[in-house]
Amino acid sequence: MDLKGRAALVTGGASGIGAAAVRRLAKAGAVVAVADRDDAAARALADEVGGLALPGDVSDLDTMTMAVDVAEDSFGRLNVVLLNAGVTAGQSGTENLDLAGYRRIMGVNVDHVVFGLTAAVPALRRAGGGTILATASLAGLVPMPGDALYTLTKHAVVGYVRAAAPELAKEGIRVNAVCPGFADTPLIAPARPQFGDFPLLTAEDVADAVEAVLERGEPGECWFVQPGREPAPYGFRGVPGPKGGAAPPDVSWRDH
Repeated sequence: MDLKGRAALVTGGASGIGAAAVRRLAKAGAVVAVADRDDAAARALADEVGGLALPGDVSDLDTMTMAVDVAEDSFGRLNVVLLNAGVTAGQSGTENLDLAGYRRIMGVNVDHVVFGLTAAVPALRRAGGGTILATASLAGLVPMPGDALYTLTKHAVVGYVRAAAPELAKEGIRVNAVCPGFADTPLIAPARPQFGDFPLLTAEDVADAVEAVLERGEPGECWFVQPGREPAPYGFRGVPGPKGGAAPPDVSWRDH
């Protein structure tokens, strides 16, 4: 992967998968902006890779817009945006709903991806194209029993990526998702003893997948990442259409 002369922005970039991706992008020659709520950690990693620290809450629209604007202004362009920040729910989501916790996971896992993509698109247009990659999860492809809210948010990211990709691809902007299984990162640290000998991904495994998607991904693909397997696009099964084989209409709700 050769990213010399390219600029990247990584959210949730100060630890775990985000930090591994920041280092991988920088090693490939990109200048990288590290966006994270942990100001000190973001600055430490940005100093390490010669990049830029952007502290703030990614679930806030103004924060995401400013992060994209500052990164583009500082680097002169923006080519790669990795929307990686994520949290878990800490509740079942099926009873005794904690509204604040629900709003938090929706804000970070869903709103941040929407805010980040919509902010990044104009910058990538100005750069002549680029890639937006969202970190979803295997829970975006299959249900995760016991964590309905996390499953909800990651299914939303996968659907959003797949629906946004075709139109943006016409402008040279590729949109993808990476869908890791359980990874040994701070996100699962509280539950780490429960996994026992279950094989876990490392942050580097997911960075490998990020690199693979950037190198050879096709618009709208959502790549699974599992221990011991090569990352690859997930093969979604086609949903049966109307009887008789009629093609679906090309409808834009903006026209209505």
